[in-house]
Amino acid sequence: MTVSTDGIELASGSRVWRASIELLSSMRFSISLLTVICIASVIGTVLKQHEPVNNYVNQFGPFWAAIFANLSLPNVYSAWWFLLILFFLVASTSLCIARNTPKIWLDLKSYKENLAERSLQAFGHRAWSQLLLAPEAEAQRIGVLLVDAGWKVKLQRREQASGVGWMVAAKAGTANKIGYIAAHSAIVLVCLGGLLDGDLIVRAQMLLHGKQAYSGGGLIADVLPQHRLSERNPTFRGNLLVAEGTQSSTAILNQSDGILLQELPFAIELKKFIVEYYSTGMPKLFASDIVIHDKETGEKIPARVEVNHPASHRGIEIYQSSFDDGGSNVHLRAVPMQGRGGGFDLEGVIGGSAQLTQGQTSTGALTVEYTGLRVINVENFASNGAPSGTDVRAVNLQQSFDATMGAANKTKTTKDLRNVGPSISYKLRDEAGQAKEFNNYMVPIDMGEGVPVFLLGVRENPGLPFRYLRIPAGVDGGMGDFLRLRNALNDSAMRELAVKRYAGKAVDPSRQELSQQLEASAARALALFAGATNVTPGTGGLQAIADFIDANVPIAERNKAGEVLIRILNGVLFELAQLSQEKAGLKPLGSDEASQAFMTQAVLALSEAPLYPAPFVLQLTDFTQVQASVFQVARAPGKAIVYLGCALLILGVFAMLYVRERRLWVWLAPVVETGGSDATMAMSTNRKTMDGDQEFVRLKVSLMGLKE
Repeated sequence: MTVSTDGIELASGSRVWRASIELLSSMRFSISLLTVICIASVIGTVLKQHEPVNNYVNQFGPFWAAIFANLSLPNVYSAWWFLLILFFLVASTSLCIARNTPKIWLDLKSYKENLAERSLQAFGHRAWSQLLLAPEAEAQRIGVLLVDAGWKVKLQRREQASGVGWMVAAKAGTANKIGYIAAHSAIVLVCLGGLLDGDLIVRAQMLLHGKQAYSGGGLIADVLPQHRLSERNPTFRGNLLVAEGTQSSTAILNQSDGILLQELPFAIELKKFIVEYYSTGMPKLFASDIVIHDKETGEKIPARVEVNHPASHRGIEIYQSSFDDGGSNVHLRAVPMQGRGGGFDLEGVIGGSAQLTQGQTSTGALTVEYTGLRVINVENFASNGAPSGTDVRAVNLQQSFDATMGAANKTKTTKDLRNVGPSISYKLRDEAGQAKEFNNYMVPIDMGEGVPVFLLGVRENPGLPFRYLRIPAGVDGGMGDFLRLRNALNDSAMRELAVKRYAGKAVDPSRQELSQQLEASAARALALFAGATNVTPGTGGLQAIADFIDANVPIAERNKAGEVLIRILNGVLFELAQLSQEKAGLKPLGSDEASQAFMTQAVLALSEAPLYPAPFVLQLTDFTQVQASVFQVARAPGKAIVYLGCALLILGVFAMLYVRERRLWVWLAPVVETGGSDATMAMSTNRKTMDGDQEFVRLKVSLMGLKE
């Protein structure tokens, strides 16, 4: 029996109705729907699901973000069209099963013993022989041999003019047909499980019971009942954030237009969060020691939740999904980046915010939003700079071979992993609601540049990487030396004094004309660098000097002029740094390599500092970390159905691929002259393979006495 790919053909009804039923129940329609679902699943895997709308706008632009939203691509698996396709796939596959199962069942019970003798001549596997015994005796002998070999056998006695003949009909591997039913039933079960565990029931409650997604802010306790789902909700999957020492019983279900709150029949209390790291800084283990507080019985059940080792209570699975900050207390020092104003101290909680007055910021009211605290930051400080060419005479072949062969985790890239300490992330939001995000490291980091630097990161939106300003650490390990130098650079009187001191040291005092020329050049270079000239209004740094050279120096002399101006600028800035130290009553800088490295990095930082978009830097001075676990809680009644479907799918695929259906017929006709039998044997298989050919050869030898 061959499984048909056509659909059910009705004998009555309109033409459109009959055509629709035939299409819906056809295998080609099911395969088309399955292909669409596979494509949609790829989209759902590649495109991050349930992200804020602004993230899609930043990544793809407003045009494509609007198209994605209209097609519900940010929430593919709960989109109405995806659920509709699943429904039609279930209906189509079910009709295919209903159409073919009766035929398969009849075929399983049938031995096809009524096959005509002449039909055996049309088979590819056929053989003929003369046997010594009468047809009935040979039929009994052949039947016993086949049964012993695992075949199911049926004998048929036929009255003919030449005498009584016997047909031996046998079959094996009929599980191949059962594999078809199992595989197609698996598709139905998996889709049904997906529909049960999806958003279908939640959407039904929103449609029929007036539940609405919540898009506001505030405390969970203040959210109205129309945004909450009952504890009796039969299926859901949501997230639950619990900080150490606290408990929660309300999960959050993300929706395309907001969230829904799912009440749980128990509360989860986080006693302790445990996290271990690899040397790369990636988490190796994170687990949560929790106590489950049952609301109905008051029972307290201790449990431990790890990745891939969930806890379960009242039919709800509790998975360890991630971890986050649970509201750590942070102490910060606001270090002014512009002007001479003093700093101030701040204290806040991660996830909270603070309003700054105009007197504190000097640029208008700002709001500080504390967004994140990372206690461990592991970075790779290995040198990635490698020469572009290789001298083959210097290559050690044995060393090269050892570097590339061996364990699979071996790499030729050198790693120098170091924990550079904590970092704080925050946003500064102005009165118009515009915000910039900052990420500052707590301690200076040795980047291999001769002097440790403070890394001050900034970005305009979450879709961009952080850009870092590197401020060199002074003798005391802080930013004070650099900030005093920058304040002196912005002071015209200090600049003038530094120019005079530099010229006095660089030129013999008796050569007044040369000294005046050097003072003029040094004053012009320092003013350009400070952005205090009318040539480049609003700009400064090394770019201002480059623009000045491009505008005033011939092309052939620009390199030489640039070298001279930079040499003069470095000398004047060193004198300016000495003046700033003297004014603060501190020891002047020395002439050693450490001071030279400080000045080199300070010049670069001074050049880029005007681009820093904030009047101050929040430097982390102390913190008290509070960990939090992110749990995924799920009630999934369709899970057992999906597991059953997966088991059937495995069995069905193996049955269809590895079980060969074979049918064998042996017709035994009487030979009156000898009292023996004329035997005609034929065999059919659902797939032509070498195994089938070899099996037929063995059957010819064992049943009919023929040679191989």
